[in-house]
Amino acid sequence: MAEVEAVQLKEEGNRHFQLQDYKAATNSYSQALKLTKDKALLATLYRNRAACGLKTESYVQAASDASRAIDINSSDIKALYRRCQALEHLGKLDQAFKDVQRCATLEPRNQNFQEMLRRLNTSIQEKLRVQFSTDSRVQKMFEILLDENSEADKREKAANNLIVLGREEAGAEKIFQNNGVALLLQLLDTKKPELVLAAVRTLSGMCSGHQARATVILHAVRIDRICSLMAVENEEMSLAVCNLLQAIIDSLSGEDKREHRGKEEALVLGLRKILKVVGQVPDLPSCLPLTDNTRMLASILINKLYDDLRCDPERDHFRKICEEYITGKFDPQDMDKNLNAIQTVSGILQGPFDLGNQLLGLKGVMEMMVALCGSERETDQLVAVEALIHASTKLSRATFIITNGVSLLKQIYKTTKNEKIKIRTLVGLCKLGSAGGTDYGLRQFAEGSTEKLAKQCRKWLCNMSIDTRTRRWAVEGLAYLTLDADVKDDFVQDVPALQAMFELAKTSDKTILYSVATTLVNCTNSYDVKEVIPELVQLAKFSKQHVPEEHPKDKKDFIDMRVKRLLKAGVISALACMVKADSAILTDQTKELLARVFLALCDNPKDRGTIVAQGGGKALIPLALEGTDVGKVKAAHALAKIAAVSNPDIAFPGERVYEVVRPLVRLLDTQRDGLQNYEALLGLTNLSGRSDKLRQKIFKERALPDIENYMFENHDQLRQAATECMCNMVLHKEVQERFLADGNDRLKLVVLLCGEDDDKVQNAAAGALAMLTAAHKKLCLKMTQVTTQWLEILQRLCLHDQLSVQHRGLVIAYNLLAADAELAKKLVESELLEILTVVGKQEPDEKKAEVVQTARECLIKCMDYGFIKPVS
Repeated sequence: MAEVEAVQLKEEGNRHFQLQDYKAATNSYSQALKLTKDKALLATLYRNRAACGLKTESYVQAASDASRAIDINSSDIKALYRRCQALEHLGKLDQAFKDVQRCATLEPRNQNFQEMLRRLNTSIQEKLRVQFSTDSRVQKMFEILLDENSEADKREKAANNLIVLGREEAGAEKIFQNNGVALLLQLLDTKKPELVLAAVRTLSGMCSGHQARATVILHAVRIDRICSLMAVENEEMSLAVCNLLQAIIDSLSGEDKREHRGKEEALVLGLRKILKVVGQVPDLPSCLPLTDNTRMLASILINKLYDDLRCDPERDHFRKICEEYITGKFDPQDMDKNLNAIQTVSGILQGPFDLGNQLLGLKGVMEMMVALCGSERETDQLVAVEALIHASTKLSRATFIITNGVSLLKQIYKTTKNEKIKIRTLVGLCKLGSAGGTDYGLRQFAEGSTEKLAKQCRKWLCNMSIDTRTRRWAVEGLAYLTLDADVKDDFVQDVPALQAMFELAKTSDKTILYSVATTLVNCTNSYDVKEVIPELVQLAKFSKQHVPEEHPKDKKDFIDMRVKRLLKAGVISALACMVKADSAILTDQTKELLARVFLALCDNPKDRGTIVAQGGGKALIPLALEGTDVGKVKAAHALAKIAAVSNPDIAFPGERVYEVVRPLVRLLDTQRDGLQNYEALLGLTNLSGRSDKLRQKIFKERALPDIENYMFENHDQLRQAATECMCNMVLHKEVQERFLADGNDRLKLVVLLCGEDDDKVQNAAAGALAMLTAAHKKLCLKMTQVTTQWLEILQRLCLHDQLSVQHRGLVIAYNLLAADAELAKKLVESELLEILTVVGKQEPDEKKAEVVQTARECLIKCMDYGFIKPVS
């Protein structure tokens, strides 16, 4: 009776709709919805009520009703079109476009759909244009910054974008025209350091080179406020406010315009000033006042300027300015000027190395370096030795110095009493001794010489009476010498020297961290090695070219032994301490080196427990999230190795375990190699077996499509690992919903994998299928529809030689029997009943207990249906 009344109410609603009484029509459809469970009628009622919503401009209700109709029938073209219209009015143009696109696919000749497609496409393009316009971006940035509920990373990004925009003329003007000064004053009023700093830097950019804006900003911010901000204890804030005041003064006085009469002239003038700073020698009376870092910062600035040049002509011009400056300093009558010239070259070599290397080719530069080494004045020797160290990175330059300067360096080393010069000379000799890299055939010095240098470095490293700065040079020497396999093998056996280096690694000196990391990379052979192609080797020998040779101690057995010695000496605690260093100290390059070391240490599964116990798992997480692309991949791979075999609760305690998921998911990228894919899948399998919260995290990181892709792989181990991972993931509700959805082959893939010849793949796929069919009766019925082979596969599982596979097959059989009487009848009429009877009649021993019990439960279920009767 209810169904009949529902149909009558639907007809009544239709009549109201034709009379344009949309409110009455909505009431009729709503009453009818309460009375029926017929899916076709429900879809019609929701669709009709959606039409009423469009007429009454109740677009949210219209979209909701249309969605319900689509949930019942995904190809309901009227419901799709009505939802499209509602979404368009709600401003959700991209979603509306998808709906009308579907309509046009179902009915390609419908002109209304084609017209709607064109209109929406135009609207979307206009919306995007407005959305990405500068005005809109400025407003959005301020909204995020002034909203206290905004996420921290979004606020940081908005602040940085605002600063960048303020430095561009067009961007600064847009901020100014969009009430930007008042909004920036609001940021200053928040008194939150990061927001105040962003506001000050943006104002500074807006003032630069614009007198009118600078005047308005000075009146708005007021000089007393600028002074109070300048007086805060935060050094970064004080410098930013000083910069703002300087920008205002320069703009109002016109000083900035006088300085920049032309881009070329400004570059020449500015670069010469920087080169003057780089060329300062602290021990000379004429030296400008400097801090310990002044020259290094000037080198970094030159590097930045050189990197920003856009084309070769600009770089050539830059080089010529440097050449003119250096050659202009050469003076046979004034040794101090020559010293400034060589110091300038040394500084440039620490910045843009390619440029520095070109300058080394200038007539007289290398000769002057060697000549200064022979000077009796200690200042000359110090500058020359440092310049030689920086110059000898390139093998070609090192060869020149070996030929012309090594005897001088050795002489200085033997005769000088100045410790600063002595240690630098040693590092110079170390660097020259390692110029051939790992190539055994390119040893620069006689047999045993590099070992002697290394021995002296280790001796100084262990001498605690020497100051830390001097011992740092000893580590730098080892960073070069450990490219030699004999040296690294001796070093890892010298436990006191190793531990002395580890203690130095716990200091905050950036150069120490880099040198320690480089030494460890060399000791573990975790640097990149070019693949040797036998055919090319033969060709090189035939043409009498040099062929790189591998040192006998660079073979795997020796590397494994060195790794074990490093672990025993406590390398993990040192690495963990280095990772915690301040981000300004720990550069991306150093992070990459540390990631390489961790990966080499994790290579042997037996060592991973030691690494976890000493905090290596926790230390790897930040390396996998920040740094160079190569470094992040290496760290993620090391994490995967640990996650694959360790208890995640111990390896990554607390909330840290959730941070491991993203790096592992990134390793599933097809651009990564097969081993990385495989070990990432093993790690995710282990994590997904721990808790549903971890499964949810893996799902939200969009790992499911990648896992499914690897289930199609031809490679047996990859397919097996992916299937095992999916076996754990199907416990998660959202994954089950993906299997329940129509229009995909997920269930079919799992069923077919149950029929594979690989026992491990079968076991994992059968486990996944057992859990899916236990969770949803709909999947039991769907399983019988996805492939005609389903029954044959199920029977093979129930007869499998491996008990775990057989047990899972019987669980699937029980789930199907319990799901539906018709399906159960079909199963009983097949050979499955005979299989269940044979298995159920077996005497259950300890190993077969679960299998026999599950088979008997299947038979009991058949008896409950009355399909079979017990035999007395």
